[in-house]
Amino acid sequence: MKQIKISVRNLVEFIFREGDIETGQGISFFQSAMREGSNMHRKIQARAGSHYRSEVPLKIEVDISDAILLVEGRADGIIEKDGMTTIDEIKTGYGNIEDIEEAYYVHQAQAMCYGYIYAKENMLSNITIQLTYCHLETELIKQFHVDYTFDELEKWFEELIEAYAKWVRFELEHKRMRNRSIKSLEFPYAYRKGQKDMAASVYVAIKQRKNLFVQAPTGIGKTMATVFPAVKALGENLGDKIFYLTAKTITKTVAAHAFLHLREKGLCFKDIVLTAKEKICPLEEMNCNPLVCPYAKGHYDRVNDAIYDVITQEMNITREVVLQYANTHMVCPYEFSLDVSLFVDGIICDYNYAFDPRAQLKRYFGQGVRGDYIFLIDEAHNLVERARSMYSAELYKEDFLKVKRYVMHHDKKLATLLEACNQELLQKKKLCRDYELQDDIGGFYLKILKLHGYLESFLPELKHFSEKQTKEILEFYFAVNAFFNTYELADESYIFYTRHMEDQRFMLKLYCVHPANNLVKCLQKGSATIFFSATFLPIQYYKELLSNQEEDYAIYVPSPFQTEKRLLAIGKDISTKYRMRGNKQYEQILRYLTALIQAKRGNYMVFFPSYEMLEQVYKLSLHSVLKDEARILIQQSNMKEEERENFIKYFQVTNNPEKSLLGFCVLGGIFSEGIDLTNDSLIGAVIVGTGIPMLTEERKILCDYFKEAKGTGFGYAYIYPGMNKVLQAAGRVIRTDADKGIILLLDARFVERETVELFPMEWADYEITNVEEFSKKAKEFWEENK
Repeated sequence: MKQIKISVRNLVEFIFREGDIETGQGISFFQSAMREGSNMHRKIQARAGSHYRSEVPLKIEVDISDAILLVEGRADGIIEKDGMTTIDEIKTGYGNIEDIEEAYYVHQAQAMCYGYIYAKENMLSNITIQLTYCHLETELIKQFHVDYTFDELEKWFEELIEAYAKWVRFELEHKRMRNRSIKSLEFPYAYRKGQKDMAASVYVAIKQRKNLFVQAPTGIGKTMATVFPAVKALGENLGDKIFYLTAKTITKTVAAHAFLHLREKGLCFKDIVLTAKEKICPLEEMNCNPLVCPYAKGHYDRVNDAIYDVITQEMNITREVVLQYANTHMVCPYEFSLDVSLFVDGIICDYNYAFDPRAQLKRYFGQGVRGDYIFLIDEAHNLVERARSMYSAELYKEDFLKVKRYVMHHDKKLATLLEACNQELLQKKKLCRDYELQDDIGGFYLKILKLHGYLESFLPELKHFSEKQTKEILEFYFAVNAFFNTYELADESYIFYTRHMEDQRFMLKLYCVHPANNLVKCLQKGSATIFFSATFLPIQYYKELLSNQEEDYAIYVPSPFQTEKRLLAIGKDISTKYRMRGNKQYEQILRYLTALIQAKRGNYMVFFPSYEMLEQVYKLSLHSVLKDEARILIQQSNMKEEERENFIKYFQVTNNPEKSLLGFCVLGGIFSEGIDLTNDSLIGAVIVGTGIPMLTEERKILCDYFKEAKGTGFGYAYIYPGMNKVLQAAGRVIRTDADKGIILLLDARFVERETVELFPMEWADYEITNVEEFSKKAKEFWEENK
């Protein structure tokens, strides 16, 4: 008989939650730093005397239909004195303890579960429930007591289990149907070359509970080659849930279509696409205050009905489906979607839901939580920089002064704590020229520690401030909170530094240069991880920065496309080195572009290393022959979703236009990866420069760190991430067997040994050329590929 585990806390919080979604101004008394709360628990327990037993593990098995529900947890304390037994449940926080007039029922229910289990085990006829609330700073304690007979607790517990049983029965029946459908499921179409071997490797990695890195070319069908074996593994109980993690909205859509396609072939499988709160909020301006948002008001009173409704009616739970049911039941669509994720087989979401400490799903990735999750990480080359950002944090001296001005007449102690932090940063500012590495910030951290705790207790006072001040104080609080939590993560993979910013602010940053340690803590919550990308060279670089586990392994899937349908040329007479940039080089680039479109009229993308160069070349193009032969579209910075879609639509119109279409884009930007323009929609890509990142303080820090750690600092900081951008942009051209096109690399550095070594094996046929030779080669190529 199948055993299902649930913690006492999760059980009662799911069944008995009620009321509004809390806002920043009403942050709960109990949202305290975990470490501080744990320390206070131990302090209270130690003071209680010899009659007090702390952290007592308790569990009970309950028969539900054809499954056993194992309910388990730890009672904070059990007091046995004078023939009486008391269960103590401790809650700590920074809120106003004097405002608590009675125990919160969800806390009382948690203690009642422990009371029932303990009374049953020890055949007690009566037991007392004690709720202990403690303020983390003042250590003021308030307690509530309720006496119960065993019969009362037993009747109550049976009703609790019956309320939860309908969810268990639904889940068991769905999994039976799912596994039956998976057993007969076959790959939905004929395998492409290399796709079957990739799918087999993915399945073996999941079965062996290993991490696998897969480099596979665009067009091979990487998504289905990972999704299908993961689904088959789920059907064989090799995992509980599939997380499909992406960096971009478009890849979420591709993953959802893969599951949808398998459902069309008979798969019984529920998946949900998670959308960021600000993108799914139904209000014109997001405001989670229950006084403003009708969805937040009473959300928890209605949400369980909404969840049961959607999971019993829908299989493909998209953003639109979430909004539909959220509107029907008047619940917050974002919080609703997170709850629904507990009852589906597959979760499609951004990286940050799994990895970012500020956004990750605590129900899956919180402390002490783990499961047999299968992680499928798409376009995983993006995760290196994303993870560095997720696990870094910074504070600005000027923000301390601004908040101090807001609060100095309202709370002098808070103003004093803010000034103490400001003075620490002032001393560092005086010693910093441009940027300065910091060996030790222990003194500043101790001041932040005091400020962090006091800020939490101050948040209820925000009702006395203006809307603008409230927003800025909350933003400051979240920044302090992030800094505080990041410092707890800091190890040898971090560099601390201060810097004078261009906007005159002074910053202290905790910079995670090597994110693998933090990523692995999340990956270990699951059973297996598949990292896959079209650009994973050199593979050791990505293995080291994303996982760094000796038992990880990697496979390379060769390209199935014919090299005869693609011309790969390197223009050696171009240099994009900063000191060489100028009209002479830009005019030479224009000559290459003219030769390209004169060889064949069509749609091309040109990727520049910066907006500045893009604009300079565009200005020159207005006075060249190019303006008469091509229409040029310009990628703008900070393009909105609609503007991006319109940009791409121009390429999808290919009915023999009178002019060629040139899209001037930025290398590493929104159009250099993740877009799918097949056949005549795109017949060539020009990559100007090797993609080397700009020389910044952080790049220098990375270079120095890896030079000392690996002896290859320039490669880790500049060459490897730069070539990844190049390979991604080049991958826009050949997407299917029918595609034909030209890839033109413009920079003499493309023929240098350290760059050529990073070429995929399919690029062995590259041709070195100059502008005159290229014009002939391009015409010959199209003549041969009519």
